[in-house]
This record gives sequence, structure tokens and C-alpha cells, in this order.
Amino acid sequence: MRPQGRPRRREIRHHRVRVDLQGTPERPRLTVYRSLNHIYAQIIDDSTGKTLVSASTLSEELEKKLKHCGNKKAASEVGKLIAKNAAGKGIKKVCFDRGGFRYHGAIAELATAARAGGLEF
Repeated sequence: MRPQGRPRRREIRHHRVRVDLQGTPERPRLTVYRSLNHIYAQIIDDSTGKTLVSASTLSEELEKKLKHCGNKKAASEVGKLIAKNAAGKGIKKVCFDRGGFRYHGAIAELATAARAGGLEF
């Protein structure tokens, strides 16, 4: 059975955005997923279908630092971590895939922190 309501609308928005958004080896895709309790970010090369870098509130270094993992502060920390990990792999430019979520709140915080950490998008 397909999800209904908000999850379904997010899924529709995500598919609509993904039609035009493609990660390449030169400019991979930074994708974000937000649940009620955690925030996840991945940098993906769509031509090979491989995840190059990932970060989430489940990582050990963030789990110890954060009291609650689903808020804007946690999103900011994930953005800093994904930018640091990407710099370690030599990734500077990405295209941002908000995953059908509105560019507001935690998603915007993650993007701002990733930009401050050195990623360009």
C-alpha cells in the first residue's frame, strides 16, 4: 500500500525534482532525508550509483554531542560533518537534492552549514 497524505506528497515532489537533478562525477548530488528523530545526508555519484560520502545524526561523534537529533542544531552539525568528509575526498561542488522536503528549517540549516564548510551548490 502506498503512503498517503504528507509522505505521499513529499514523494511526488521528490520525483518531480529528481527528473532534472542528476549527480555526475564532477558534480555529485548531495541528498538529504529528515525523519522525526534523525537527519541523514549523502553525496552520491548517479552515473555509477555509488555513495561517495555520508553523514547522519547516528554517527558516533554527533550522537555523543547532541541531546536531540531531529532539530535544526543537529542538522547544522550534519551539514558541517558532510562538508568536512567531502573535503577529505576532494569534493568541492555538489548539486543539492532536498528530497522533496521544503527548503525551510532543518533542511535550510544543513545546507547553510554545508556551504559554510566549503561545499559549493
